[in-house]
Amino acid sequence: MKIDGFQSEMQAMMFEAGNTKPTATGQSVGADFSALLNNAINNVNGLSKTSSDLQMRFDRGDQDVSLSDVMIARNKSSVAFEATIQVRNKLVEAYKELMNMPV
Repeated sequence: MKIDGFQSEMQAMMFEAGNTKPTATGQSVGADFSALLNNAINNVNGLSKTSSDLQMRFDRGDQDVSLSDVMIARNKSSVAFEATIQVRNKLVEAYKELMNMPV
């Protein structure tokens, strides 16, 4: 199991988002924010499912799954979920700030 897989995936997403440039009109952007956010949420969901699957296999006595694999998967899932919660909190905070701006 790769420990740095999540970090490398986040770096790839950051690189992809950084390479997008708006057109002259500013109406279309190369990387759609909703698609990036959807991919990130799907990644968190996948990590959670993998963690649950590994834990179930370990509980059933599968010799191919070690305790360290289960713990690493659980921690990756936990960190990804906490990062998602922090992003959600920042988006809600930005939305509230925008709504409180005078027009």
